Amino acid sequence: MTQHVSDVMTRDPVTVEPQTSVTVVARMMRDEDIGAVLVAEGERLRGLVSDRDLVVRAVAEGSDPNRTTVADACSDDLVTVKPDDDVGRAVEVMREHSVRRVPVVDEGQHAVGIVSVGDLAIERDPESALGDISAARSNK
Repeated sequence: MTQHVSDVMTRDPVTVEPQTSVTVVARMMRDEDIGAVLVAEGERLRGLVSDRDLVVRAVAEGSDPNRTTVADACSDDLVTVKPDDDVGRAVEVMREHSVRRVPVVDEGQHAVGIVSVGDLAIERDPESALGDISAARSNK
């Protein structure tokens, strides 16, 4: 039976405006226990910022995290999948683009979720080390 991205994705992703400071986003990630936030201008998805992006593109550069915005730290060359794509398509996209998280968008290109390597590991091989770790984390 084919599984769809909608079956494994994290729904209702946290979204911020591009001018949101790195500090505010880092606190949101801590408080929500998440590793990525979508960046959108109104309804338009502009990018994805991960905890790693904040460190590598802002903190490591010596930028003031209170003045640096997520627009300066986010990945803006986005690849996306649709909720009705099969899980194999999400795996292909992640491999092809060397990414660990992919925004899920509807037909109008509105973000409806995020699918991560961890989500796929839980679904495809829950007994694997990554599946085990990801499942434990999602049960918090």
